[in-house]
Amino acid sequence: MPRESLKAKQARMFEILGRLKMSFENPQPALDFTNPFELLIATILSAQCTDARVNQVTNQLFKKYRTPQDYLDVSLEMLEDDIHSTGFFHNKAVNIKKCCRALVDHHNGAVPGTMDELTALAGVGRKTANVVLGNAFGIPGIAVDTHVKRISGLLGMTKETNPDKIEADLVKIVPEADWTALGHLLASHGRATCIARRSKCEECIIGDLCPAGPGN
Repeated sequence: MPRESLKAKQARMFEILGRLKMSFENPQPALDFTNPFELLIATILSAQCTDARVNQVTNQLFKKYRTPQDYLDVSLEMLEDDIHSTGFFHNKAVNIKKCCRALVDHHNGAVPGTMDELTALAGVGRKTANVVLGNAFGIPGIAVDTHVKRISGLLGMTKETNPDKIEADLVKIVPEADWTALGHLLASHGRATCIARRSKCEECIIGDLCPAGPGN
């Protein structure tokens, strides 16, 4: 198969996004939140955990802990117990406490709105920062989660496996206005059709645009 030019990838991605937008109108973040701080905590908890499970946990968690100081005022053991079912609860609890300490000490208890400030917080990488920036502050960003990583690879938009390198490839291909929506669209498509262990390629609305599709 001949090497695809950047311009050709951009054109193919434009068509892919158009079809996905028609299939999934106004896609929303899978994590439940009402403010930037809740989204930050929920995204930290979502590492190696399903969004559905995180939402079950945060349904009660966000009633108990409303501010960064609330997380600092309880013992590590109690916080671990409250988030236990999200997995890796010890590391997550430690990171949440460190993150909240930094928010209180350096940001007056508020979530900062820049990539550099967010990634300086414990437990926050570029994916988490892009989720917060895009969905809480309206600043475009491509959050490379498991769906984006897998499906962008299948679509031939990147050969990278490192999330930061995948993001770097995608920002060249996806229009900036669609950076945040890309994650929602690919996640919706991944749950509905391009399922990791049982893809429904015969039902795929972008199958003819996918190098991994049958007959391509």
